[in-house]
Amino acid sequence: MQQRVNQAETKTATLWQWINNTFHRFGSPKYFYDLTGKLLPWCWAGVLLVLIPGLIWGLAFAPPDYYQGNSYRIIFIHVPAAGIAMMGYAVMAFAGIVTLVWRMKMADVIAKVVAPIGASFTFLCLVTGAIWGRPTWGTWWEWDARLTSMLILFFLYVSVMALRAAIEHPDVAARATAVLSIVGIVNLPIIRYSVNWWNTLHQPSSIRLTGSSLAPEMLYPLLACIVGFYFLFAVLVMLSARNEVLLREYRSAWVKKWLKP
Repeated sequence: MQQRVNQAETKTATLWQWINNTFHRFGSPKYFYDLTGKLLPWCWAGVLLVLIPGLIWGLAFAPPDYYQGNSYRIIFIHVPAAGIAMMGYAVMAFAGIVTLVWRMKMADVIAKVVAPIGASFTFLCLVTGAIWGRPTWGTWWEWDARLTSMLILFFLYVSVMALRAAIEHPDVAARATAVLSIVGIVNLPIIRYSVNWWNTLHQPSSIRLTGSSLAPEMLYPLLACIVGFYFLFAVLVMLSARNEVLLREYRSAWVKKWLKP
């Protein structure tokens, strides 16, 4: 019995050591650059094989909605964009925590490149939501909880970028934007549960853990678009982060070797 306990403790310690080593390995710019170079082709394949067919399927071949007609098709862009907007801010806030606690250079790189990408998806979400709202609700905009909290998310992204641009010292900028990112994460649960906490024009989530209110011929292309948008987000983050790594590490021997013809 004691031998089994010791073996279990040894396996747990080994697993924890592996997780710890892997976590710190991601802090190496060279390791990140090499790893993303291998992952990028797979993510591009996901964009081409999942996102593009999903958009074509949803926008051109999915049946019209019984109540909304063809105007509902905006969900194949709006819903994935909203998910990426929230997930991107969560990534930025987590990177901020890593920056403050472990002082990892790559965490600040990720936080910096995610901000404009997340802001772009948030803006896309707001614009497509307005396009959807006009025929569905009879108005382009309404100051209800979901729409207002999503607009606040966009302003948080812009504030993070503006704060970084306003501070000249890179380390000070990294810490200041990390704090702002972490504070702003309180807005994410408000966005997520606003339709449950308050009476809003915005409809509840169509996809839940317990099931979906969408017909399969609408649900499947929407899921494909959601997965495809995540692939697109990964591609944009990796490309931007790789460029940022080269800018920051241009004096490093491995960068000079890589750039050498």
